Amino acid sequence: MRIPPRAARIGAAAAVLSALLVGGTVSATTADASTVSAASVGSICHSDLPPQADDTLDLIAQGGPYPYSQDGTVFSNREGVLPSQSSGYYHEYTVVTPGSPTRGARRIVTGERAQEDYYTSDHYATFDLIDFDC
Repeated sequence: MRIPPRAARIGAAAAVLSALLVGGTVSATTADASTVSAASVGSICHSDLPPQADDTLDLIAQGGPYPYSQDGTVFSNREGVLPSQSSGYYHEYTVVTPGSPTRGARRIVTGERAQEDYYTSDHYATFDLIDFDC
């Protein structure tokens, strides 16, 4: 199992997460809305991920081979849910959904420079930053 050192979100993103966790509000002075979508980015403990997510994380750490040709391709963040970054920053990988005849809706999206890993179970509608420390 891969448990890499992952950079924690700091600055505006941390302020947004803190406000959400304690039931506070987020204002324009707390975080730039173009950088973080407060309603859509949360946090999830690595131990709370489905077992297939570990398989995907292991494949990412090994550099493949991946079960789907789309795995490892650039995720363009068209939905604007993740923090805004330059093109090519994010890459997506399928988390297999048992019994699904297609790729399903579950993905891990990785960020290159800060090496963050996000999990979505609803095909990019919401994302959770994976916390490897819990």
